[in-house]
Formats: sequence, C-alpha cells, structure tokens
Amino acid sequence: MNVREVEEALFKDPSPRMICACQKDPRQGVRQLAVRLLKFQQAQAVEEARIQLMLVEEKKLWQQGFLLLAGIDEAGRGPLAGPVFAAACILPVRFVLPGLNDSKMLTESKREKLYTQIQAQAIDYALGSAEPAEIDSLNILQATKLAMKRAVEGLKVRPHYLMIDALTLPTVKLPQLPLIGGDLISASIAAASILAKVTRDRLMVELDTLYPEYMFSRNKGYGTSEHMQVLRRLGPCPLHRRSFAPVKRGSSAI
Repeated sequence: MNVREVEEALFKDPSPRMICACQKDPRQGVRQLAVRLLKFQQAQAVEEARIQLMLVEEKKLWQQGFLLLAGIDEAGRGPLAGPVFAAACILPVRFVLPGLNDSKMLTESKREKLYTQIQAQAIDYALGSAEPAEIDSLNILQATKLAMKRAVEGLKVRPHYLMIDALTLPTVKLPQLPLIGGDLISASIAAASILAKVTRDRLMVELDTLYPEYMFSRNKGYGTSEHMQVLRRLGPCPLHRRSFAPVKRGSSAI
C-alpha cells in the first residue's frame, strides 16, 4: 500500500496491531501517521475525561433515579441593552459533544457548532427571556429568574430535577440544585449556556438593523467604549436598560 492507502486503512482500523505495524514501517511518512493517530487518541482521552468530570453532579442525580435533568443558564445579565435570555436543556445520559464547555470559554464558531449539535442530541430544550422593560421593573436578578422560569415552562418534557447556575427558582415547583460556576462543572448547564448565548447574540444582530447607530451586532449590548460614546451622544433607545447606571449617566449627558 502507498502512504495514502495506509492512512485510510489506519484511520478506519486504529487497532494496536495496525498502529504497531505503522510504527515499524521503513517509510517515514507511515511512521508519522502512527504518531499523529496516537496524539489524536490521547487528545480524545483527555477530552473524554474532562467531559466525565462535568457529569459528576448529573451522575449523582441519575443514580437517585432523576433521569431527566434540565440544566439552566442565562446569557445577557451584564449588557446595557437587549433582553436577558435563559435556556433549559435536558441532555440524554449518552451524548457526543466534544468541546462542550461554558459558552464564555468558547469562540463564536465553536459555540455555533455546538449549538447545532446540542439541538440535535438534546431530549428537549427551551428558551425564555425577559425584556428591558421587565429588567427595569423587576431588577436584573429577578428578571433573570423570570427568564429561567419561562424556559422551564417551555419544555415539552417535564424534567425530574433542575440544575441551575448559582440560582434557585422558588416559584418553580421542582427539586433544584444550584451550582456556583455550574456552566464549568455541569455538562447540562454548559449546554444551556450555549443555547442561551447563541440565541441572544443572534437576536442582537437582528436588532442592529433597527438601531444601527448603537452597533449591537458588534457589542451585543455590552458597554464597550464605542457603545458608550454613542449612548452619550444619542441617549438610550427602547432596547436600553434604563435602570442600569451607565445608561442613566448616558441619558443625563445629553
């Protein structure tokens, strides 16, 4: 076999016997194929171990009979404009989501890829949001809880247990586990964080067409220096959270 044929055979049958044969091959190109495959297998093993660490809390609940776990997380608590979003996501016991992590740790392209994969593999998922007016009326914490409650209520499959990033939802009558830093230590919460983040970012890009001066497609509503300059010059638009101090200061500067 030539090197190309060996490569196809090796990645089709990456058995120890095949790898050993490649390592002993007199051709340098074939030996390099074995090195490449071993590195790939090692990276896969490390990633699988990382994912298993993100399932420690899930496994505890699964062992207690709570098989339908809804991870819940939000996106958009910090911005000066736009709604706050939340997602609820029920993952199956077995899923294949290499790279799954807190949405803030991922690039936009990786989030987009995982977003599609999560949608395809989740048992169920739903999104909820709270608008700027609700944020101003309730405060951002209570508005976030409202968005989370709406996400849970949007699920077609009723979960047995909720795993929530750092919060509890007193008005939702389901058992709950708040986890500080949950999007880093729980696969279910991490999946929800990606769903919420991608959905909100996409919406802010759409809203940019309504208020192009504020460049929401670039800043997603966050208080960048560019955003603040426009806010001081034009004042807030209907998407701004007027209860937030930087928006108030921007309004008073006009």
